[in-house]
This record gives sequence, C-alpha cells and structure tokens, in this order.
Amino acid sequence: MLGEKRFICAMSALWHHMGTLLRPHGIKGEFCIEWYADSPLLLDMPLWLQRPQESSPQPIHLRSVRHHNGRVLITLKGVEDRTAAESLRGSKLLSRRDDLPELADDEVYVQDILGQDVFLADGSRLGRLDHLECATGQEIWAIVTNAGQEVLFPAKPEFILRFDKEHSSIYISPPPGLLEIYLASDG
Repeated sequence: MLGEKRFICAMSALWHHMGTLLRPHGIKGEFCIEWYADSPLLLDMPLWLQRPQESSPQPIHLRSVRHHNGRVLITLKGVEDRTAAESLRGSKLLSRRDDLPELADDEVYVQDILGQDVFLADGSRLGRLDHLECATGQEIWAIVTNAGQEVLFPAKPEFILRFDKEHSSIYISPPPGLLEIYLASDG
C-alpha cells in the first residue's frame, strides 16, 4: 500500500477546479468557500474565477484568507459588500494546470484518473471511474461497474491500494459491506 494519497478535484486538461464560492459571510464582501484542494496554501497561487453560466475564467486577486469554524473564508479585490459577494455565489475557483505544484509519487490529480479502470485487490475489474463528488468535504468516487451500476466509493487513503500509472488503473479495497450494498441482486 502506498503512503497517504492526496487528490485535487479537477475539471479539464487546462483548468483545475480548486473550490467553489459559497454564501457570503458578513457584510463586507467575505465568502465561505468549499475548498477541494488538500492544502489551503494553494490559495497563494494565481487563481481564476468562472461564474455560473460563463465559459471564460477571469483572473482574480485575493485580499485575505482566514479560517472560521472549519471553513476557509476569503475576500477578493473589487468585492466590497455582501451584495457583490452574493452575485458571485456558485462561481468556481480555478487554477491553471501549469501553475500547480509537482506531484509526489503517491499523489495524483483526479482529472488524470477519470475514466480509468478500477480493480479490486484480487485483480478483478470492478468498473470505471466515472466522476467524483466533493460537496460534503469528503471525496466520493462514482464508479460505473461492468454491469452499468454506480458505486459511490469513499476515496480515503486506507481504501486505495495503488495507482498503476503505466496501465491507467486503480486498485481499491472497499470498506466491508460496501459492494454488497450496491451490487445486491433484487431478488
């Protein structure tokens, strides 16, 4: 088993979806954000904002970053009040792939493993990694099985055995009972 594995939610070959602007916090233009990257230090890199329903990201400049009750709060240059903050709710915080740090051997960017085959510890193919969900703060992988069923897999390091980059494969050891819940026959 590899050491601790880390993931960054992603969206395309050029852009990585690092987080999402949530509700305003207070009246001075501060935001709560859902931060998908494993390190808030990545907020120091160049970031871009993509508003809902818009395709072109725009560069942004952070004025401040702080933590409050387990959440990351930010302020942006040019966003001075709650109304302006509310107008950006749901916008994506992006980074360019070229700006991201180099990865260690036991790290991957999620976009690089989407579509890969997923195998169990015994070598049997479970299916394909279709997409992921990060909304709860816990990364969940949606694996489409060989039979076309969806399995929601908690992407925790203790359940991921290894990434085989050479063969574009992922090996997992699901928690006891998980597959039985999803793959039980109806009959």
